[in-house]
Parts: sequence; structure tokens; C-alpha cells
Amino acid sequence: MTPPPTHLLHELVVPDRHPAGAVALHWQDRAITFAQLHRRIDAVAAAVSADTAPGDRVAVLSWNRPEVLELLYGVPAAGRIVVPLNARLHPAELRAQLEQVDAASVIGEPELLEAVATDRPRLAFGSAFEAWLTRPRPGRGVAPDGLHHDDPAWIIFTSGSTGRPKGAMLSHRSLLAAVASAAGARPVAADDSYLYPFPLFHVSAHNVLIQHRHGRPVVLLPGFDAGAVLEACPRHAVTTMSLAPTMMAMLLDHPAFERDALATVRTIGYGASAIAEPLLRRVLAEVGVGLSQGYGATELSGNACFLDAADHRRAIDARPDLLGSAGRAAPGVELRLASDGELLVRGDQVMLGYWHEPELSATTVVDGWLHTGDLGRLDDDGYLFVVDRKKDLIISGGENIASREVEAVLLDHASVAAAAVIGVPDEQWGEAVCAIVVLRPGTEPDADALVLHCRGRLAGYKRPRRVLFRPDLPVNANGKVDKPALRQWAVGR
Repeated sequence: MTPPPTHLLHELVVPDRHPAGAVALHWQDRAITFAQLHRRIDAVAAAVSADTAPGDRVAVLSWNRPEVLELLYGVPAAGRIVVPLNARLHPAELRAQLEQVDAASVIGEPELLEAVATDRPRLAFGSAFEAWLTRPRPGRGVAPDGLHHDDPAWIIFTSGSTGRPKGAMLSHRSLLAAVASAAGARPVAADDSYLYPFPLFHVSAHNVLIQHRHGRPVVLLPGFDAGAVLEACPRHAVTTMSLAPTMMAMLLDHPAFERDALATVRTIGYGASAIAEPLLRRVLAEVGVGLSQGYGATELSGNACFLDAADHRRAIDARPDLLGSAGRAAPGVELRLASDGELLVRGDQVMLGYWHEPELSATTVVDGWLHTGDLGRLDDDGYLFVVDRKKDLIISGGENIASREVEAVLLDHASVAAAAVIGVPDEQWGEAVCAIVVLRPGTEPDADALVLHCRGRLAGYKRPRRVLFRPDLPVNANGKVDKPALRQWAVGR
């Protein structure tokens, strides 16, 4: 049954929408009902209203815990904007982001707050936070009549893979539109129990909202741990969860893995990267679940395209090329390609813009179309194939080269554990294709062998002209390969 419409985030957890006693969150040994969660959200909204002005930004610096979810709902319910900060960032980066949004206060883990050493008002989880929530205050915090669905609710900073991180402003409307799109493409079953292992400071937190829209419980983990996932699934009869492909491999390789531990799981959703066919076949053989991929961005408030379980089965049976696809547009989402191949996306889930960056916002969202920065192609059946990041495209001798295509070929070599391909300055060709490779244990660096391997699979102009070896690839705060850092490193050599 389709749940009644909502216009504001906190309305997703109003107890009247859900059966009495329905569980909203499993956290460690606690089962938190929608009624209990709503009372906490109301208390957060009242406290925030008393201490800040409408439109103020309240930052959150924490690993996963129920209080973070209370703030993600409760701060916007008070007409303020919540800013979840990436706890993996350096303290200097965190201070810069607090300055950028001019945060009225920052709430979070005591040790993280101490490390960031900001002079802004700080409130630590624990006794101080509980005292703040329970302090007597006149009136209620949640005042829907004073809120609008186009008000900004969250500011989430982008990964900064193409420069300084930018604060994407997500409204109540955009987040709820992303929730509706996802639910339309990946329906929530009446008995679903969903496990969430990703950080709540990422836009992937919208997956929690999807479950709450349908009154289903979320099993929240402090972070991903394969052993904890294997323990939680039978304990909470988990039917669906989100994992990155690397997490799937870690799950299958864990010493405690056995198929019975995942007996209740029907679907695993993944994103961030396409799944390799050997891993796909292994998951299907050893777990026997349906797989669903989502493609999205912070600026899209979540995912906008999905490759569902039927698509994955079709890929195995008849169309292996679909494994390289990001899927098809979700309900309510439009896709088109610009003249240069850049993917444009339109729908209610597109962000309001970047915080205090009007010029960049105006060139990123044009007539409602988000310019994603991804280069793609659409086939006759509407499947999207993301070719590369626009800024990662290599132009050598006038030819366009997609770094992802070269990386895929390198990863097929038995000695290669990881690879990143970038363009480096070249006097003759403008840019030269440079491969940075991480080798598997027990193998020796052999640049000539890798170039020879590429010769059998790629046109001459696409082959790496330089091959460099590293023990690992640098990643940015969101876990993506940091290609700007790699370019700087490679040019220095």
C-alpha cells in the first residue's frame, strides 16, 4: 500500500502513520519505536528552536548512532538546517566547513569535538546532550505551519574530487522526491527489515528515510564490519541491505561467512561503482540474492537511476554489457545528454544549489537540469552507461579517452589489484595516458607486460604511455580515488 504523502521530513516518523509499537530503529540491543523516535525528534526541534534563529545551521560531527538520526529529522523540523560533517576529515578541513556554513553550533562525539578544536558552541553526546533535550522549554519545537517543503533541510558537502568541497543544499522536497523515486524503482516490501552500514553523514542516509516512509525498521550499524553484518542479519531477520561491491567481497571472504547467516536476505543494493562479473556470479552462487544498483549524487539527494534485480539476471543470461550500466531513470526522473556527452538530470530531487555559491549553482543547475559532470551514453532501451567523469576525460592528440575504459582493461590483468588512469602533460600529444597501478601480493612490477596486455584490447591512442606503481591509491574523504592528488604525484615523477 502506498503511504500517505508527506511534505516535511519529520512527518515520515509521525506515529499516526504507522502501526502502534512499530519499530523504527534497531541499535545494538535497543529497539526504538516510531513513537519513541518522534518524541526525541520533537525534543530536538524544541531545543534547537530555543537556542538558534530560523535558518541557522547546526552541524553534526559523529559516527553512526541514533542521536544523529534524531538531528537529521529534528533540526529541519525546527526550521533550521542540519549539516552532517564527514568524521573522516582532518580537523582543519572540518573547521573550514564550519566557517563556510557559519554554523551556529556543532553537536557530536566528545572525542571528535575535542579534536576539531573550534571556538563555535559545542555540545557533546551523552549527559550534556540529554540535559539539553530535557531542559524545560515553553511550547513545541515542531511547527509544520511555519515550514515549507522548499526550505533547505540538509547541507551535505560534496567529496571535492574536482576541487574544494561544496555544500549542496537539499530541501524537504528534494529529499522526499529522492525517497519516492527510490521506492518506485526498488519497492519496499511489507515485511522488509533493512540493514544500513554506511555513514549517516553521506547522502546515502536517504536510504533510512525510504524505509521510514513505509514504516519499516532500520538496523543501524556503527559502520561496516563484515562480522557484525553476519551477526545482525539472522538476529533481525534482515531482508535487504546496502553494500558497496568491496563490502560484498569482504562479507564472502569473512571466516564466519556461511549461507545460512544471510538466509533471510532477499536483496542487496549497491552503488558507488559497477560490480565486476566474477563478483556478481559469486554473490548469486554463494548467497542467492537479488542485486540492485543505484546511480546518484549528493546534488540529487540520493539515487536517480537503478539497475534492478531483473536487469542483473538479464545481464547474466543474455546481456553482460548491462553490468557496466547504471540502470534506467527512476520514476519522476528525466535524463538527457548534452552535446558534449555530459549527463543532465531533471526532477524534484535536484538540489536547491550550493551554499553561498550563486554563480556555480547557476551553471550547475540550468532550467532545472543538473549538470552532473559525468559523461554518459543512453542505449535504445533507456539504459544509462557512465563513461567517465567529464574532468577525468583525457584528450591526447585530439582524441577523447575515457579513463574508466583503460582502467577496466588493466583490472583484467592477473597482477593488478587496483588501477587509476589519468592524463599527464605531454609536449607532443598535449596529454599522455598514465596508469597508476597497485599490484597484487607476490607479483613484480612489469610495465611492459601491462602495456602489452592493453595492446590486445585497446586502440593505440588509448594505451598507457607511462605506467607507475604505488602500494595504494589515495582516496578523498568520501572514499573515491583522489585523481587530483594522483596527477600531482605523477607529474612530479
